[in-house]
Amino acid sequence: MRLCFIFIYFRSDYRPYEIVQQPRHVPEEYKPKQGEIDLGTTYKRDFNSYNIPPVAIVRPLEGQVKKGKLETVPTYKDDYRAWDVQKSKLYKPEQAYYAPTMKFGNSTTFQDNYLPWEIQPRLSFKPSSMVQRPAIPFNGDTSHRLDYAPYQLESKPARPKEVYRPTNQPFEDLTTHRCHFQGLVGETAKICKPAHTRVSHNAPFEGSTEFRDSFPPWETPPLKFKKVQEYMPPTGAMQLHSTSHLDYIPHQATRVVPIRPISHRRNHHFPFQGQSTTKADFPAWASCRQGLIKRQQQIPNPSGKFDGLTTFRSHYVPHELIATQSCRPVNAPRQSSRPFEDVTMYSTEYAPKKQEICPASYPSPPGYIFENTNPQGHKFFRKITPTGKAF
Repeated sequence: MRLCFIFIYFRSDYRPYEIVQQPRHVPEEYKPKQGEIDLGTTYKRDFNSYNIPPVAIVRPLEGQVKKGKLETVPTYKDDYRAWDVQKSKLYKPEQAYYAPTMKFGNSTTFQDNYLPWEIQPRLSFKPSSMVQRPAIPFNGDTSHRLDYAPYQLESKPARPKEVYRPTNQPFEDLTTHRCHFQGLVGETAKICKPAHTRVSHNAPFEGSTEFRDSFPPWETPPLKFKKVQEYMPPTGAMQLHSTSHLDYIPHQATRVVPIRPISHRRNHHFPFQGQSTTKADFPAWASCRQGLIKRQQQIPNPSGKFDGLTTFRSHYVPHELIATQSCRPVNAPRQSSRPFEDVTMYSTEYAPKKQEICPASYPSPPGYIFENTNPQGHKFFRKITPTGKAF
């Protein structure tokens, strides 16, 4: 059995420790050094300066803005001088083709040289769909009716029906298993079922089980609970000072000067001109959208009213339906004056077989000799073969 103890602590159980103030390191007072600081570096000490003349302006004075409006002349236009280049002669042959002044007739070389031939209709070898009515009346004779020769059937002799006679011998319901099986002699199986002891109803019910008898309950000591002292609220006002609040010493510090350089902005009073050199040198071209190129309609539109007739409807010729004459014989029952013969082939040719008795039903079957018995108890017999007489 597993026991779990839960300990509960209250505020009255807490005992504060004595807080000892840690010694703080007092920094030394800063004393600036007397004299001037030496800002010389190795580069300044070893570097020999040279007299550098002022750089001459390459751009011509015409392009510089002096006063007034800004001249947006690019450097390329000022510095570029066109060469006197003579035009080279063309080696291309002169154009011998001149466009016709007349209107184009839309005729091609194939249309001019093509000679149309008359289309001759082909002879159709398809039989005509017209139904020709025969002039001779339909007789209804078939090859079977013309070639069929009826034969007269000979009367079959009537055989007398044999009367069933049951056997006088009693039926033996012995099977091969019953005749040949002999049970092996052995000991009877012992019954393992415990003896049934009847419990009287008047006896009291014992509710003890094997588990209860083998495992008695353990004695568990009672749980000990700690007595909680009664809470007594402290007297006086609560001090809300923290350790950081008491030990904090304010210092007088100067504000950090920003290292970012001062931005020198120029305040121009004249308006901003948004035209650049590229806009002045490359003005927009005047362009218009090209219209659609439509081809002239060669086939004129129909002017009359639409008839709604198709080629099939206009060329269709209706024909009268001719009903096909049925050649099927009339299903009429034939009546005969002769009496109906109810004799069948099965009744005339049937020969009843004699019922034979199974040899396994005999304790010693006739015509067989007993040989031996196998370990399972089955008996084996051998058939007696008839011996032939010597000549």
